[in-house]
Amino acid sequence: MGDASYAPLSSSLIRQLTDKIYEKRKGGALELEKIVRDFVNENQQEQVEKVLEVLATLMRSSSPHFRKGGLIGLAAVAIAMGPMSERYASQLLLPVLECLQDPDCHIRYYACEASYNIIKVAHKTAMLHFSALFDSFCQLSADPDKNTRNGAELMERQLKDIVLHSDEFDVSEFVRLLRERIYTKNVFIRRYLISWVHDLQAQFSINLVQYLNQILDGLFQILTEQTPRIRELCEVVMGEFLRSIIENPENADLEHMVNVLIVQAQSQDEFAKHIALTWLLAFLNLDSKKMLCYAPGYLMAILPCLSCEDGQENIREVSQRTNTALMKLVSDEVAESEKVLDLAAIVNVFECSLSQGPVRTKIAALEWIDHLYQAMPVRFFAYMEELFHSLLQLLSDPSDEVVSCDVRVLSHLCSGKNSQCANSPTGISGEVNVILLTKVSPYFINFMKSLLNEFRSASDFLSERGTFIIRQLCVVLDAEDVFQTLAVLLNAEDDMAFATQVVQVLNSILLTAPELFNLRCKLKETFSNQTEATLRLEDNVFFSSYFLSGVDSTVHLFVSLLGLSADCSFGALLNFAKLQPRSSARSVIPLVFSCELEVDCQLLVEVDKLIQLLETPIFSYLRLHLLDPRYQQPLAAVLYGLLMLLPQTEAFHLLRRRLQCLPNPSLAINFRSRSPSVTCEKMNTENYFGELLQHFTGLQEKRKAKRY
Repeated sequence: MGDASYAPLSSSLIRQLTDKIYEKRKGGALELEKIVRDFVNENQQEQVEKVLEVLATLMRSSSPHFRKGGLIGLAAVAIAMGPMSERYASQLLLPVLECLQDPDCHIRYYACEASYNIIKVAHKTAMLHFSALFDSFCQLSADPDKNTRNGAELMERQLKDIVLHSDEFDVSEFVRLLRERIYTKNVFIRRYLISWVHDLQAQFSINLVQYLNQILDGLFQILTEQTPRIRELCEVVMGEFLRSIIENPENADLEHMVNVLIVQAQSQDEFAKHIALTWLLAFLNLDSKKMLCYAPGYLMAILPCLSCEDGQENIREVSQRTNTALMKLVSDEVAESEKVLDLAAIVNVFECSLSQGPVRTKIAALEWIDHLYQAMPVRFFAYMEELFHSLLQLLSDPSDEVVSCDVRVLSHLCSGKNSQCANSPTGISGEVNVILLTKVSPYFINFMKSLLNEFRSASDFLSERGTFIIRQLCVVLDAEDVFQTLAVLLNAEDDMAFATQVVQVLNSILLTAPELFNLRCKLKETFSNQTEATLRLEDNVFFSSYFLSGVDSTVHLFVSLLGLSADCSFGALLNFAKLQPRSSARSVIPLVFSCELEVDCQLLVEVDKLIQLLETPIFSYLRLHLLDPRYQQPLAAVLYGLLMLLPQTEAFHLLRRRLQCLPNPSLAINFRSRSPSVTCEKMNTENYFGELLQHFTGLQEKRKAKRY
C-alpha cells in the first residue's frame, strides 16, 4: 500500500506502528499522538476521522503486528484528543474491547494497555460502556497469562476510580452483572467481584444494601472460598453490610434475605454458618414480629447448631442466644404467636430433630415442645397426635438426659391442662378400675397404655430402659398415680408373661428407688389408722390396685411385707401350696406341700431377690417388728414359709441365720405400752383380704391354664 492508502498518515509511520519491536511501535505512537494533536488544535476533525479509519483497518488485519499497531495507535489518538475523544467513543473503544478476547495473549495484554489509556481520558466513554468493560475485565482477571492479569488489574483500578467519582453510575446494572457472575468457583474472578463490592460499599453515594437480597446468597458462596485473603475480604464486606442494616433497617429487605440466611446457616462451611447465624440473630433483634413467621426456618437452622462440638463454640453460642431470644419472643407475644406461627411446619422440624438430631438438639426440641404447649396449649395440642409417637420413640434413646427431658415433657402434656386433654377417651372399664383412677388425667392413662405397648413391642426396651423411664415419671409426676395407673392397666393385661415382667420391674423400683421413699412410707401406713368400718378396697387405693396387678406370688409377698400386711403375705405364701391354716393366717402351722401352683425357676429367683432385700435398710422396720409380739408370729410364719420354699442356696442360709436371731416369744420386748395399739388386731380382715386373695388365685389359675 502507498501513502495514499494511509493518508493522512505516511507509510513509514504505519511500518513503525506495526513493527514487531515494541519500542519502535511506541515511537510511532508518540509521532502519531503529535500529528493528531495538531489536527485537533487546527480543528481538522475530518483528518482525525480519517486517522481513526486507518487504525480501524489495522485492527481488522489478520496480522498480530498490525493489530498491535492499531491498539497502540488508538491509545495515542485518545491521549492526543483528550476530552474531545468522548465524541469518538465507539471508534476508539469498541475495537479494543474485541481484542480483549483475542486468542493471542500479547494482543490481550496490549488491548488492556490501550483500554487503560483510552478510559483515562474518556471517562464518559468508560461509563457508557461500563457493562462491556466490567465483563471483559472479569474474564481477564482469570486469564492464564500473568502479564495479562496484571494489565487487567491495572485497568480495573482505573475503571473503579472513574466509577467512584461519577454521578452517572447505574447501581442496578452493576448488581445485574454481579448477580450473573457471583456463583463462579474461579478464585480470581471471586477476588475481582468481591473487591468491586468492597470498594463500592465504601462510597457513601452508592447504596448497595437495597440490592443486597439479590447478591446475598452469592456472597455466602464466596465466604466458603478457602483462600484466606478472599474470605477475609468477604467477611469485611458482610460485616459492613450488617452494620448498615442495623443502622438503617428500613433500607434493607429483611424478609427476602432471611430465607437465604436460613439455608446458609445449615451450610457445611463453619465460617459461612457462623456469619449466617449472626445475621439471623441480628434480624430477630431488629424486627422480631416479622421474624415470627420464619420461626420454622429459624428452628431448622439453630437446633442442629446447639450440638456443635468443641472448636465450634462461636456457632453454638450464637445459636443459643438466638434460641433464647426466639423463645422469649414467643412468650412475650403469645397472641401474635398464635396468629402467625406455622405450627405444622414447626412440628415437622421437631420430628426431624427428635429422630435424627444429636443429644443437645433433641433436648432443645423437647424444650420447645414444652414451651409451645405452655404458651398456647389449646392450639398446640392439636398437633400432639403427630408428635406423640416421636416422643414415645424417644424414650428408647441411649441418652439418659434426653429420656429424662422427654419424660418431663410427656408429664406436662398429660397434666390435663386443657379440655381436649381432659376429655380424651381412656378405654378403661369396670367400676373398681374407674374408682381407682378417678383423679388421674385421661391423657395420662392413654400415655401409660402407649408406654406399655412400647415395652411390649421391643423385648429389650423394658429391661434396658424401663426402670429409668418409670423412675423419671415418678420424679415429675405423682409416683402413686404412676404405679396405680400401671397396676390397673396390668390387671386387664392378657399377656401374663409380659405383665409379670413389668410388675417385676415395678416391684424392684418400689423397693429400691430413692424417688419412691414417700410412697413406701405410705404403703407401710396403709392399715395403721383404719378400722373394720373403713377397710375397703376403694379406700386403700394404692395397696389395692397394686396388689390386684400382681401376676406373680412374689409380687404379693413384696407389697404385703412392705405394707406390714401379714394376712396378705401369708395368704400369698399359702398359694404356693394347697394349705389350710387351723385357725387364722397368723398361725404357724406345718406346711403340707400338696402343690397347687408350680414353683418354677423364675419364681425362686424372685424369692431369692426378696431375701436379699430383706437385709437392706428398706426392710429394717420389718426386721424390728420381728421383736414385737403383735407382729412376730405372722411375720415369722411368712419367713419360715419362704425358707421352706428355697433350696439350700446362699439366700436360704442368709434367711436361716436371720430367723435364728428371733427371740423366744416369752422374752420378746413388750411394745404395747410404748406405741399405739395396732388396729389390725381389732379388725376382721377376712372380707377385705379375702377379696384380694381370691383375685390373686384367679390370676394364678389363669396363668396356669395358659401355660398348659
